[in-house]
Amino acid sequence: MSERLIVRPLTAAAFAPYGEVIEPRAESIRMINGGTTERHHALVVPEAAGEGARVILNIFRGQPRRFPYAVDMMERHPLGSQSFSPLAPRPFLVVVSKDDGGRPGRPEVFLSTNGQGVNYRRNVWHHPLMALDEVSDFLIADRDGPGNNLEEFFFDTPYIIEEPTP
Repeated sequence: MSERLIVRPLTAAAFAPYGEVIEPRAESIRMINGGTTERHHALVVPEAAGEGARVILNIFRGQPRRFPYAVDMMERHPLGSQSFSPLAPRPFLVVVSKDDGGRPGRPEVFLSTNGQGVNYRRNVWHHPLMALDEVSDFLIADRDGPGNNLEEFFFDTPYIIEEPTP
């Protein structure tokens, strides 16, 4: 029987084992452009390991998921981090797992709000992009270069996410 997953608010503290939450923070502010612009500096530092690796930016256009949703797989990127920043202030789901002997453990689910993004560290198990309600565009910082930077795992029994409520 499938196990139900609880959707929790996305906070920097709760997400810390998996990476960083991308959102403005008072301690990151540097005033630029003659004092007319707040620069939220170095919110995350993308990782790109391996000879010839580089960090690239992409736009992903995510189709909204339907609920209840069965989480039947997770993926991770052993050679680089991956960040997701919505280009409109729409919520999306973030599904992550701690490593359990080379496979994902029980997933945790977070609901982003107010334009929050996330940066998954290298080797963090996560579910692919989970847009909500409508088609949504995301700016992605990702690793490009030689080597296999994708590992997938499929659960024997999926986990179920009920309709998330903001």
